[in-house]
Amino acid sequence: MALTKANIVENIQSELEFSKNKSLQIVDAFIETIRGSLESGDDVLISGFGKFCV
Repeated sequence: MALTKANIVENIQSELEFSKNKSLQIVDAFIETIRGSLESGDDVLISGFGKFCV
């Protein structure tokens, strides 16, 4: 089973007791931050998780 954006939103909502809307805003901001860095040609390294590069 793949981990989806909706799954991540649900997990944040549950773990942090945020509203679904607030959780979605957090996930969207995170994704946009990574996307912006990758579009600029930068690699994204999240320690303990992984490295994203294009």
